[in-house]
Amino acid sequence: MIRVTVWNEFKHEQTHEQVRNVYPDGIHRVIADGLIEQEPAFAVRTATLPEPEHGLTEDVLNETDVLIWWGHMAHDDVNDDIVNRVHERVLNGMGLIVLHSGHYSKIFKKLMGTGCGLKWREAHEKERIWTVDPSHPIAQGVPEYFELKPEEMYGEHFDIPAPDELIFVSWFEGGEVFRSGCTFRRGQGKIFYFRPGHETYPTYYHPIIRRVIANGVKWAAPSGAGVPFRGNHQPLEPIG
Repeated sequence: MIRVTVWNEFKHEQTHEQVRNVYPDGIHRVIADGLIEQEPAFAVRTATLPEPEHGLTEDVLNETDVLIWWGHMAHDDVNDDIVNRVHERVLNGMGLIVLHSGHYSKIFKKLMGTGCGLKWREAHEKERIWTVDPSHPIAQGVPEYFELKPEEMYGEHFDIPAPDELIFVSWFEGGEVFRSGCTFRRGQGKIFYFRPGHETYPTYYHPIIRRVIANGVKWAAPSGAGVPFRGNHQPLEPIG
């Protein structure tokens, strides 16, 4: 069983009626429901910014195999101590999936070591997402391409390190392209960034989006391998 925590600011839904109409119980709840729909064996919980310690207590993180992160309007409100706590857990093997505007989150920027900026536009346009690495486990059951309309445009240049793997690339109706599905490894942890998911659009109800996120959870889950020993080490063989 993979233990998943879906984290969301839960700000837009309480302050913007347009978002509340699409996600009345919160984006986190729809993502969680999609995970259970795709993989009933997942153990899924949610956490939000307003909760004590943002819902990411040490106990919660110690019981989380994969953390999913959605943020947008309140990146600066996330406590640095919580960011450091999540960062340490990723380095020690917890998987992390960062969605849409989570690219500007403190935790993603800390793990990437870059500004993570990009072009953007809200014009209710079509996004065509191409699967450029169909052999990757995250692409299992995903077609050669699929389309979302409407969606928000993200365009290159995306200020991230070169991904370890590039799985999806987006083309937008206005002509831009974007690296929409990227993986990274930091320490023992695996990270998957997945672009779609503007808060005013019903993206997280889409069956292919739900499939990709569920695949990402399975890929990012800890492998079960032993934690490497670091520090002063006694020789395995006699030295002489």
